[in-house]
Amino acid sequence: MTNRPDITFDWIDTDSDLTSFVQESLSEPSFYLDTEFHREKTYFPQLALVQIATSIRTVIIDPLAVNMKLLRPLFDGPGMCVLHAAQQDLDVMAQSCGFIPSRMLDTQLCAGFLGYSQPSLASLLQSYLKVIVPKGDRLTDWLRRPLTNDQLRYAASDVAYLGEMSAMIFEQLEVRGRMQWATDACEELRTRPTGPNPPEDAWLRVKDVRTLKGRSRWVAQSVSEWRENRAMDLDLPPRHVLSDIAILGIAQKAPRTAEEMLQSRGVDNRHVSGAHGRDLLESVRVGVQRSEDGELSFPSNDGEDLDKTMRPAATLVSAWVTELARQSDLDAGLLGTRKDIVDLLSGAPTARMGQGWRADIVGRDIEDLVAGRKALTFTKEFGGNGLRLVDVPSA
Repeated sequence: MTNRPDITFDWIDTDSDLTSFVQESLSEPSFYLDTEFHREKTYFPQLALVQIATSIRTVIIDPLAVNMKLLRPLFDGPGMCVLHAAQQDLDVMAQSCGFIPSRMLDTQLCAGFLGYSQPSLASLLQSYLKVIVPKGDRLTDWLRRPLTNDQLRYAASDVAYLGEMSAMIFEQLEVRGRMQWATDACEELRTRPTGPNPPEDAWLRVKDVRTLKGRSRWVAQSVSEWRENRAMDLDLPPRHVLSDIAILGIAQKAPRTAEEMLQSRGVDNRHVSGAHGRDLLESVRVGVQRSEDGELSFPSNDGEDLDKTMRPAATLVSAWVTELARQSDLDAGLLGTRKDIVDLLSGAPTARMGQGWRADIVGRDIEDLVAGRKALTFTKEFGGNGLRLVDVPSA
C-alpha cells in the first residue's frame, strides 16, 4: 500500500459557496464526480451527497441544503467529467437536478477496453495506485446529518484519486489505440435514456417469471406494469407494493375475484381491499384479455423471437464473442449482450453490434460468419486453445 497524505476536502452547504466553487472550476480541463444516494425505501433515488474533485480542491456538496441547479454551468462547460460506474450517478443527477454532464468518461467502462470486467473503484485504485480504500463507512446512512469526519473522508476518497488513476487508464488506452472506442462507449452511456424503465417491461425483472407460459405470461406482464406504475405514484420500491412471488401466483391463477386472489401466495387483505384491490383485479383482467385478443406481440425473453434455425448461430456467436474478448483483452460484456447478438442476427436496423465501434471490432465478422463468408475453427496455436475466425474459400 502506498503511503498517501490524508484526504482534505471542503464541505459546501450554502448557495454562495457552491457558486464560488463552480466559478473557480469552469477553467478546469477535467473534474471528477461521484454521488451518494439511497433508494431502499423509495422508488426514485434520493440524492444525499455530491463529491467533486478538481486540480484545486475536493468538495462535498450537501444537496439537502443547496440549490443543485447552481452546478449546471460546470456540467454544461468545456471540462470533461470523469466518473466511475456512472450509470446510477447519471440517473440520480437527472432525477434530482434535471441535467447531466455534457461530456463524460467512465473509468469502469474505459477499463473494460483494457480487459477488466466491470471492476470496482477499489480494485482499480489498488491495481493502479496501490491505494486501499477503507470499507468501514460504505453502508452509512448518507442522508443523516451531521455526518462524521470519517464518513466524509470516505465519501471524498471516491473522487480524490480519480484524476491520477484515470490519467493512467487513458494513457494505456491511447497506447493501444482504443481511446476512441472508449470515448464512443461513454458517450453512448451518457446519452441513453435516464429514469425509470418502461412499465410494460417491468415483468422482465420479476424473479422466475420466464418460467411462465401462455396466458400466465400475459397476466404477469399486466400485473407487473400495474405494480410499477403504482410504485412510481407512491414513490415506493415495487416489492413494497406487491412481491414477486405474489405476481407469479396471481399470473398462474388469473383470479377474477378478491376471494380467488387471496388464494395466491404472497397476497393478503391489504392487496385486495378498496381501490387498490379493484385496480389489481383490473390488471389481471387486462392481461387475460390481451392473451385472448392477441393484438399485441407475445411477451418474450431475449432470443425467443429469433427464428429457430438461427438459434444455433446465436450460441456460436456468443462463444466467438467471448473468445474474441479473451484474446483481445476486452470485457465481453462491452462487445455485446445476448440481446445485442439476437438483434444483429435478426437484422434489426438498430442492432448495436452492427454500428460504430462494435461493428468495427466484431459486428462485421459476425455478419460474414452468418453469411458463410467466414468460419470458426479451433486452434492450439501460440500455446493456447481457442476459437479462430478464418476466411471461407470462394467456390
